[in-house]
Amino acid sequence: MEISVFIREYAPLAGEAGRAFRIDPVVILAQAAIETGWGESTLCREYHNFFGITAYGLPNVWWTGRWTELSSRSLRFRIYPDDKCSFMDYCRLLRSAYPRAADMSANPTAFAKEIAYSPYISEVNGDNRVAYRRLLFSITISLQRLIEVNNYKRINLSEALCQH
Repeated sequence: MEISVFIREYAPLAGEAGRAFRIDPVVILAQAAIETGWGESTLCREYHNFFGITAYGLPNVWWTGRWTELSSRSLRFRIYPDDKCSFMDYCRLLRSAYPRAADMSANPTAFAKEIAYSPYISEVNGDNRVAYRRLLFSITISLQRLIEVNNYKRINLSEALCQH
């Protein structure tokens, strides 16, 4: 998927989830871009899972408990009924399990470091914390610039925080 299409398609969902959980929508969108390969992964296209969230924990308002394995040796991943539920559940997870990262979301450097060195990233699964931190920061900055240059509707975090 082209980056501009990804932004137009998913920025509104990132904005809505960001407002609901007081998380900067640009870091939400950046993490979705990384986890889905800009909307191309099977996990996002077929199962609406934009953040690689595994099927652990109890069902909630956004996740019914359904899961899939992408291969016989795969982890179990959550299946969502739609894209919005994935974005909302990711932000719920950040706010509840990683509140420091959520609170730092307006600072891409601090957020990337906090999330990359949290249990959200698993080196056991082949994740590289240093590379992930750098990539998350880089994509967040690139998205910020693209949103500003192309005049996409940007959700102002300070406005979202005032609503809570």
